[in-house]
Amino acid sequence: MIRLQGLTKRYGKFTAVDGIDLEVPRGELFGLLGPNGAGKTTSIRMIAGILRPTSGTVTVGGVDIQARPLEAKARLGYIPDRPFVYDKLTGGEFLRFAAALYGMQGAVVERRIDELLGVFELAPWKGELTETYSHGMRQKLIIASALVHRPEVIIVDEPMVGLDPKSARLLKDLFREFVSRGGTVLMSTHTMEIAEVMCDRIAIVYRGKIAAQGTMAELRQQTSSEGMGLEDLFLKLTGGHHAQRLDAVLDA
Repeated sequence: MIRLQGLTKRYGKFTAVDGIDLEVPRGELFGLLGPNGAGKTTSIRMIAGILRPTSGTVTVGGVDIQARPLEAKARLGYIPDRPFVYDKLTGGEFLRFAAALYGMQGAVVERRIDELLGVFELAPWKGELTETYSHGMRQKLIIASALVHRPEVIIVDEPMVGLDPKSARLLKDLFREFVSRGGTVLMSTHTMEIAEVMCDRIAIVYRGKIAAQGTMAELRQQTSSEGMGLEDLFLKLTGGHHAQRLDAVLDA
């Protein structure tokens, strides 16, 4: 469903993403992990069609997102790490606006909006301006807006930021149900526990390249790390062990 071929993004002499090849099929929840500055968010934004690659291609359902952007983006729901909403719109108006971007209107959209607001427990605030919403409420509204057109693929950057435990559990269950019905989720996160529990496969990105990818069993095999958890695998691949540096800071 999602295919990256030689995906590269350069800013002058700096290469943020360096020739990534990746394929995520239907019915899979795929995790993209990496330290700060590794190229995760840049990759996510290229996949969502927000950034233009320096070279390489992104295809969604066989559609090249640069060559046929409207057709490709119609298949996508994008959930960014920072929830941006229009403060002078109500929650209902914001979802109506999001649906209109996909050419959707009328009674079908109104039913969909009520359904989503109900699921995310925002129905009592449907008529309230979003400037009155808390951060968590804004995040839930953004998630609802990504689902309003019934996408085939969900691209999500740090999905649990700002959500309370109940809402985070709801989102986990929603993603699992979505992929069980043949959808595809590509999720970037720093939270190892979430990735290890939720993701069918994982890619660890380091310095713009994929250092390793696969199921947990395959990652352990690739790194000769039998029995190791995801956090330790991640640190092993990205040079994150820092005991000696801590000793140098803390010793008198």
